Amino acid sequence: MATRTPEVKQFIEKHQHLFWYSPQPKSETVPDELLVETILNYGTLEQVRDLFNVMGLKKTASIFWGMTGRKKLNYFPEIYNYFDIYFKKYVPKYSNKRTKGITSISPTI
Repeated sequence: MATRTPEVKQFIEKHQHLFWYSPQPKSETVPDELLVETILNYGTLEQVRDLFNVMGLKKTASIFWGMTGRKKLNYFPEIYNYFDIYFKKYVPKYSNKRTKGITSISPTI
């Protein structure tokens, strides 16, 4: 796990209720993969926007795409499908991937 920026630490602290299973002092040691997974699965649109602001869209997409096997299956199917399409459309590295004609996803969610 990389060193946390103050913004990411603040973000985790602000959304501590989503990490109820982690003791308060250890909340900042939540791995990036779990942070992204939790916010995308259980967060509101505002929380997702905040995540993109503090981590960056590219880094969030990289973490999302880096999940394989069992970790990848932890996403709800509709959440995985939505962000699969979203990142393919709005993250340059993945923008050349086929998006099945979806054109109605807003870049600002």
